[in-house]
Amino acid sequence: MAEVRRFADADELGRTLAAEIAAAQPRLLGCPGGRSLLTTYRHLPGLPETRLVMMDEYLPVPPTSAHFSCRGFAERELPRAREIWMPDPDDPPAYDDRIAEAGGIDLFLLASGASDGHVAMLGPGAPRDGRTSVVPLAESTRRDNLATFPEFESLGEVPTQGISVGLGTIADARALRMVIHGEDKRGAIDRLLSYERFDPEWPASIVHDHDDAEILLA
Repeated sequence: MAEVRRFADADELGRTLAAEIAAAQPRLLGCPGGRSLLTTYRHLPGLPETRLVMMDEYLPVPPTSAHFSCRGFAERELPRAREIWMPDPDDPPAYDDRIAEAGGIDLFLLASGASDGHVAMLGPGAPRDGRTSVVPLAESTRRDNLATFPEFESLGEVPTQGISVGLGTIADARALRMVIHGEDKRGAIDRLLSYERFDPEWPASIVHDHDDAEILLA
C-alpha cells in the first residue's frame, strides 16, 4: 500500500514536492496536465537536464493554442526543461520504446480523476499491463474534463479519444507520486485510500502496486 503524506494546503504540497524534484534532478520526469500538479509546476525551477514525458493528448491533436491542448499546457505551465516529449498517435508503441531507450522514467507524477479515478486518459477497466495506445475516453472521464477545462461549454465539446500512456508504462517508473487536493476530490481520496492493492475499476490505485509510491494529499 502506498505511503500517505498530508499537507495543510495545495501550495505547501506543491512547494514540498517541487523541492524534492529539484533535488533529485530526474533525467525523465513523467507529467500529467490538468489542475492537480499546477502548484508543483509553479514552484519548480528550470530542469535543464530533464526530459518531461507527458502522459497524453487529445485526438484529433488540437493546436497548442487550444485551451485543452496537453502540449500547450506543457509549454505554458511546466518549467524550462531539456525536452518535452509527447506520444505520437501514428506510432503509439514508439513512446514506450523511446522511454526504455532513454533509461526509463525516474519519477512519474500522477493525478486522479474525481469521479472515476482515471489516470491520464485511462478510465475504469484499464489493463494493468497496458502500454501507450489510442484509447476511448469514458463518459465519466469526459465529465471530469468539463471541470478540468471550464472553457468546454458542454460534454459534446470534450473529445472522445486520446493517446495515453498505459498503466504498465506508469508502473515501470522508478517512483510514483500521486497528488490529490481540493474539495471536489474528497470522494476520490476516500476511494483511493480504501484500497490496499490495484483494482482496475479505480485506475489511480496503481500506486498501491508499486514499491516506491506516495499519495500526497491536501
